[in-house]
Amino acid sequence: MSTAKRLKDRIALVTGASRGIGRAVAVALAREGAHVIVTGRSTGALEDLDDEIRAAGGAATLLQLDLRKGDRVDQLGPTIFQRWGKLDILVGNAGMLGPLSPLAHVTETAWTAVIETNLTANWRLIRTLDPLLQRSDAGRAVFVTSGASTGKNAYWGPYAVSKAGLDALVRTYAHEVATTKVRVNIVNPGPTRTQMRAKAFPGENPESLPHPSELGPMFVELAAPQCAFNGQSFKFRDWKAAAKPAPAEG
Repeated sequence: MSTAKRLKDRIALVTGASRGIGRAVAVALAREGAHVIVTGRSTGALEDLDDEIRAAGGAATLLQLDLRKGDRVDQLGPTIFQRWGKLDILVGNAGMLGPLSPLAHVTETAWTAVIETNLTANWRLIRTLDPLLQRSDAGRAVFVTSGASTGKNAYWGPYAVSKAGLDALVRTYAHEVATTKVRVNIVNPGPTRTQMRAKAFPGENPESLPHPSELGPMFVELAAPQCAFNGQSFKFRDWKAAAKPAPAEG
């Protein structure tokens, strides 16, 4: 049986990596040989993640980062270029739930925070990192969406709008790079055992939900040089059922 690591010597960036899905994806990529640049707002949580990655035989670079600080996001491209000269994998995972309340009751501050984190930050990531993905022999970008982007969810306004905008942003980017070596896709994890899910559904039994680590292989597949999909949206539940990617419908 082959023990070759699928992402050996690849350089990856995972946002929102200090916990939940981002953390699990970072570990999965590192386990497959990628050097993972992990971002998050909590230095302590990132250090814990670094320990986990090292225990799995991987390597990481920690970057404390608030994605709402646009000038710092804009510096990611030059910083990564100076050290590595390219970026092979981008995982845009970081997100925030925001208020669950009627649109008429949402404050401008709350609205702006959600849109900046879930949508604008990903546009900034694309803008600063696209040149580095283009320098890779097989640049791969995966962004995390939600069923709220297409559902009819009262009181989820800021979050739903931000994810719908993200879907459009990623589809646009995918079409723009279609003739290059870069491949761009979207993942809808569905209900997952995370702090955000617990906040949104406090009465739900978390043990009934998939653990974030179960999503790891899906992201590895989409991050691998062999991945040919572009501009597709994948639901984890479909992936798990089929044990292979299948474009989502609706």
